[in-house]
Amino acid sequence: MSFINKIFDQNKRYLRSFKKIVDEVNALEEKVKALNDSDFPKKTEEFRHRLAKGETLDDIMPEAFALVREVSKRTIGLRPFDVQIMGAVALHRGMVTEMKTGEGKTLVAVMPAYLNALEGKGVHIITVNDYLARRDSEWMGPIYEALGLTVGAIQSEMNPEERREIYNRDVTYGTNNEMGFDYLRDNLAYLPEQRVQRGHNYAIVDEVDSVLIDEARTPLIISGPAGTSSKLYKMFASYAKKLRPDVDFKMDEKTKNITLTEEGIKKTEKLIGVSNLYDPQNVEYNFHMLNALRALYMYKHDVDYIVRGDEVLIVDEFTGRILEGRRYSEGLHQAIEAKEGVKIKEETITYATITLQNYFLMYKKLAGMTGTAYTEKEEFDQIYNMKVVVIPTNKPVIRKDMNDLIFRTEKEKFNAIVEDIVERYKKGQPVLVGTISIEKSERLSQMLKKRGIPHEVLNAKHPEREAEIIANAGQKGAVTIATNMAGRGTDIKPGEGVVELGGLYVLGTERHEARRIDNQLRGRTGRQGDPGETRFYLSTEDNLLRIFGGDKMRSLMNTLKVKDGEPIEHSMLSKLIEQAQKKVEGIHFSIRKHLLELDSVLDRQRNAVYSHRNWILNGTDVEDHLMEIFEDVVDRRIEKYCHDRYADNWDFESLKAELKPIFPFININEKAADLQSLRSEIMNEIKENYERKVSEIGIEQFPNIIKYVMLRVIDERWKMHLQTVDHLKESVNLRAYGQKDPVIEFKRESYEMFEEMVDGMYDDISSIAFRIVVVDEQKEKERARKEFAILQTQHDEFSMSSGKAEKKRAGSSKSKRKRMRVKR
Repeated sequence: MSFINKIFDQNKRYLRSFKKIVDEVNALEEKVKALNDSDFPKKTEEFRHRLAKGETLDDIMPEAFALVREVSKRTIGLRPFDVQIMGAVALHRGMVTEMKTGEGKTLVAVMPAYLNALEGKGVHIITVNDYLARRDSEWMGPIYEALGLTVGAIQSEMNPEERREIYNRDVTYGTNNEMGFDYLRDNLAYLPEQRVQRGHNYAIVDEVDSVLIDEARTPLIISGPAGTSSKLYKMFASYAKKLRPDVDFKMDEKTKNITLTEEGIKKTEKLIGVSNLYDPQNVEYNFHMLNALRALYMYKHDVDYIVRGDEVLIVDEFTGRILEGRRYSEGLHQAIEAKEGVKIKEETITYATITLQNYFLMYKKLAGMTGTAYTEKEEFDQIYNMKVVVIPTNKPVIRKDMNDLIFRTEKEKFNAIVEDIVERYKKGQPVLVGTISIEKSERLSQMLKKRGIPHEVLNAKHPEREAEIIANAGQKGAVTIATNMAGRGTDIKPGEGVVELGGLYVLGTERHEARRIDNQLRGRTGRQGDPGETRFYLSTEDNLLRIFGGDKMRSLMNTLKVKDGEPIEHSMLSKLIEQAQKKVEGIHFSIRKHLLELDSVLDRQRNAVYSHRNWILNGTDVEDHLMEIFEDVVDRRIEKYCHDRYADNWDFESLKAELKPIFPFININEKAADLQSLRSEIMNEIKENYERKVSEIGIEQFPNIIKYVMLRVIDERWKMHLQTVDHLKESVNLRAYGQKDPVIEFKRESYEMFEEMVDGMYDDISSIAFRIVVVDEQKEKERARKEFAILQTQHDEFSMSSGKAEKKRAGSSKSKRKRMRVKR
């Protein structure tokens, strides 16, 4: 048996197992018919009760699907076909369901959504735009409501309160962008009530190939304005010159670290015009001053870096070579740029970012549906751990897919396209023309205008208008020009008398790099057993043919003495073009895999930071964790300066010099008998001073203040870390020229950067904790709300790419946390 047959058989095996469940559902139909409308919500409660007693979702699946089928028939007048129930079983099992256009995917999603919503953890149904989210939730809404469930759609203009209410419903429709950005914003919240989502339990992604493959390389980014930051870097560059070494600050040449003395703290406060540098709202100023001093005194022009044009470039201390594309981390590079008077790079600062791949991998269970997935089955399996199953159509497909027509030049091709359209228009057959770009659709539109053919031009700019145009595209005499992806999720139904004319004619002006995009265009016609016809017009000047053997095809046409304007047509040529598409798909898959490999490193770090942050936000024992942070700060210094087994070799001076700026009250007992007693004495002194600070601020108020301080410090450090990682991503590919694996290099360096970030985070929290003064808690909460509102969202392109991620599962949170960690 060939490999292809084995794959095909696997699909058959899936369908056989689904058929058994369909038979069970059908056997229950008469029993469910006997129920009154008022019995439906009671059945939902009964299912929930049975789940609570230990039954599984699989146990009640046939009954639940039979119930949804009956409710659908009574509320919206649609009875799911057997093939639709097969699709629903596949979605419940976390698979990708390939169902042809017009097979009713919107209704299919309702069955697994209802079943999984019974657990009470929420179900998300992802659509490609706001319009479809609203349309589908309103269209399918009566089914959910009759069953006693709540349903709603997230819309871009909604405020946080409205979003929270929609997410708390049993089933939530929305776009990938809206849900991804809500997740990022939730992890920037300073107050628990600012968060809107309640977890990631089960998602059904409509047009799953578009979302998880075409948009997979596109990260969602939340950024904040950095105009103020640029000014601050310049301002602190001038302030740094006013502070005196050894008097206002101490320098550690070995670690290139700077710490302010008490005198330096007072002078800084005076320069900035604040009463307390360590007040939670002044955290940023502390970073800026230390960085400005490091830039001024520790980093030397033409030694550590050079200035070329308006760019600061790092010099490798070992080789003396310039490290192109590398930047110092955590705002230091910007501080050096300010010192040198060159342009400070960042216009906006990234506060949070995640790729769509990693966002959807957070769901405990993920499923998808589309008309075209089978050609990408390997990618769905390897990256998302989702098997692809092809569901048969309810009625046989009788659409005619004609061989491609290949012309010598693009001009000849477009002339032939126009003639074909004119001919079809004259007999009244509707035509849908698929182009690969807006530019090509406008060119064709101009040519049709000259011939006096009325037509509609569709691109994806106005989704509500898009649905209207697509809905009318099947009417007699309609000519519609659309980009290949436009109109996804909207059926084209043939108008009166169109079936007799041969149905909708779909004309592709060029082959896309991915076969499934061409299949998606073909799938616009011939729905539900209707007739239809498709044909692609190509030229040897098209991108795909030009890159993969257009010259050979041109010389073949010359050999065959093909006249100008005449095409060549053969099924073998169409197969050759499909082979070229397969090659391109393989290249794109490798790029996406590489992107995920890089982003999964950052993703593990992001998960560590966000779970830590959420634990603090929700935590009641934050003070216990604060003690763990103090211990971490002390242990790192003891390990560094007192690692020798003989106490005579311990470097007490350096230990004191590093701990004093963080814990200003600290006294080091140089006669300590051993490491354990040295550590105990230091920690006891820290605890005593901490208790004094708590009683000074107030035992009720202090936990909330320290919680806010921790969140502010985490966000500042994480924000700087993201900038550094971005620059590392840009530079790491160059390492390949030095025979180094860019992914291994990225993993190693980003891990080191993360550890440094956590060290800095804990040092800052410890330092600020003992310098807090009484603040107006209500005022701070209001300020947090305002800061949260400033954040803006971006949907930006990564310049780099990524590989395989393991499926993540939600972990349990312990009452106490040790140091924030990620696995290498």
